[in-house]
Amino acid sequence: MKVEFWVIGKTNESYLKQGTELYVKRLSHYLPFQMVVIPDVKTSKGMKPIQLKNKEGEAILQKLKSEDLLILLDERGKSFDSVAFAKYLDQLLMRPGRRLIFLVGGAFGFSEALYQRAQGKLSLSEMTFSHQMIRLFFVEQLYRAMTILRNEPYHNT
Repeated sequence: MKVEFWVIGKTNESYLKQGTELYVKRLSHYLPFQMVVIPDVKTSKGMKPIQLKNKEGEAILQKLKSEDLLILLDERGKSFDSVAFAKYLDQLLMRPGRRLIFLVGGAFGFSEALYQRAQGKLSLSEMTFSHQMIRLFFVEQLYRAMTILRNEPYHNT
């Protein structure tokens, strides 16, 4: 199964770009992986947060295929330690479907339509991080999970 990591908008900080690119490159050794940047909503100025979430949701729903497995990175999602996340990922990778998509929402989160479409929600922490920083944290954890599944020495328990 191909794993995709979808994010809204570009990353402005070069140190976050470099770190994210490092782990994206490492992940390609383990599985078909792609990071997809969904452009910001063009007419967002003056929009209320609910309108912006709905516009972003529409753009994402148009890109999804019916057989895609969608997991939202959401503060209200399930939390795992790294070993438990690796097991969870392993289970997801065994499910039918062509693409496993992890999605980071925009600054105001997800539309109700995306919550209804998603098959799961994942929380990386009870703390709140910027949607740009979470990109680096997630790809590193995804890489760590792959090394755990392969019993490689990156993860120290």
